[in-house]
Amino acid sequence: MARRTKEEAEQTRQAILLAALDLFCEKGYSKTTFDEIAKHINFTKGAVYWHFRNKPDLLIALIREVIIRIENHLKKEVPQVSSVEDLKKYFICMAKLIKSNAQLNKFMFFALYQMEWSETIYKKVKHGLDDILDLPFKLLKETLTNLQKSGEISANVNVNLISEIFICFWKGAIGQEITNSTNVDFIDFVDIGFDRLISNAIEGGK
Repeated sequence: MARRTKEEAEQTRQAILLAALDLFCEKGYSKTTFDEIAKHINFTKGAVYWHFRNKPDLLIALIREVIIRIENHLKKEVPQVSSVEDLKKYFICMAKLIKSNAQLNKFMFFALYQMEWSETIYKKVKHGLDDILDLPFKLLKETLTNLQKSGEISANVNVNLISEIFICFWKGAIGQEITNSTNVDFIDFVDIGFDRLISNAIEGGK
């Protein structure tokens, strides 16, 4: 019975997160209340408060859930990232997931373009997500650093700079994809961008 109750609680939590995303996209974060989230899925407001103390906590949980799901998917597709080729495959797989998953696309549109990011909310969210918020950047920088330490990448290559530039490109590419602001295929865009910014920079540093 305890196991079933735990499973039901997790199902309730997931339903609340999906309802919150729907309403955040429809009404905006600031205008959405716990009452409305509860009514959206025929729950009581108490059920929402049982899982989340307030809206910032709910927002943090929503973002964390999306990031963890993406990472779990990528770990299955690219179980080990220890080379430049692995890194490219990792970002290509993520691009394919963003392109094919409507729910993920919806979430990213909300997070990047609909969310009312005040300084206070941003600080709360960032503090709650510091451990996972920059996972792609951390993975990219860590892998390139390890390759540099092993001698596979020249010591002349500025790993931190290359990583920063690529992540800026990556975020811009995602923005173009979810707003349909380019006719260029998203996967090809990331593929070519990776080669230009990572592979060429590494080759040029030799």
